[in-house]
Amino acid sequence: MPDYLNDYSALDGILGKLELPCRSVNALAGASAALTASCYDLPLPGHGATLARWRALATIAGRDLSLLKIYESHTDALAILAELRAPIQLEPGCIWAVWAAEPPDAVLRGDRDGDAVMTLAGTKAWCSGAAFVTNALVTCRDSRGERWLAAVNLRQPGIHVTERGWHAIGMAATQSVEVEFDAVPAIPAGGSGEYLSRPGFWQGAAGIAACWYGAAAALGNALRQAVMHRDDPYRRAHLGTVDAALTGAAAVLRDGAAWIDGNPYGNAMKVALRTRSVTETAVCTVLEATGRALGATPFCRDRWFAQMSADLPVFVRQSHAEHDLAALGQSVVRDHDEWSL
Repeated sequence: MPDYLNDYSALDGILGKLELPCRSVNALAGASAALTASCYDLPLPGHGATLARWRALATIAGRDLSLLKIYESHTDALAILAELRAPIQLEPGCIWAVWAAEPPDAVLRGDRDGDAVMTLAGTKAWCSGAAFVTNALVTCRDSRGERWLAAVNLRQPGIHVTERGWHAIGMAATQSVEVEFDAVPAIPAGGSGEYLSRPGFWQGAAGIAACWYGAAAALGNALRQAVMHRDDPYRRAHLGTVDAALTGAAAVLRDGAAWIDGNPYGNAMKVALRTRSVTETAVCTVLEATGRALGATPFCRDRWFAQMSADLPVFVRQSHAEHDLAALGQSVVRDHDEWSL
């Protein structure tokens, strides 16, 4: 097993063999299969190496956010299955996804058929990688409105991957379309409501910020290289802005990972909200600073830079913005938090 804390040569070697960034769903399918089959398994969150997990995710994010989206979802699914001790057989070569969005116009129904089987019917929205992932953990509602998590094999009758619901330019390759289910058997993963109540829910939410950070840091490195190539005071000032933003976000991410490892069964909601908010602010700062410093040239002539600059604004909108800030503020009042050093 690689030394996740100190050695990323194995991951760099795997990524170096892939043609990134992926510009099509077929290219993303191939890269995702190669990465998930590489045996580069991440440590579980809350098991003493959360920062190492986040560093690996950040590394992939800095290369290709569409690939990261699929891989993060795959590793999140494995972590959820382990945490819930779900009786699911993990088959070699499978790519897992977590599809948990529940917009009001796309509701997936899950009817229980005993303790071991559910029947899925309805529509699931925002299904990243639907064209090629093999298995998914999906949230669904039973007849009483209770939320369940179900594991479903996507290679069976009754599943229709539509072309609806995804017209994005950024993150285009993920093809996060709507998927229709018609009497599809699935296996419950955990009990009613357990997907949201488990400690790992907020641990995973905090880990998404590490993905945002990795992409922003990669854009910051592009600016650093540009300053080294042609220095001027304005570029230097923008680089200083980027450094301040990323350094602050990195500190919060490290603190968050340490808290999660020190409190593996604690409620990490506040840690996740704070970490995501600080990192989102840093991302917005980096996007603006790199664009103002470098002008139109890299957006038009640098394939990687153009793709990352299109992908990151879409990906960071996994944040719930002021809704999350309001929840964070409420927790500060409730817990009488102080901002002492």
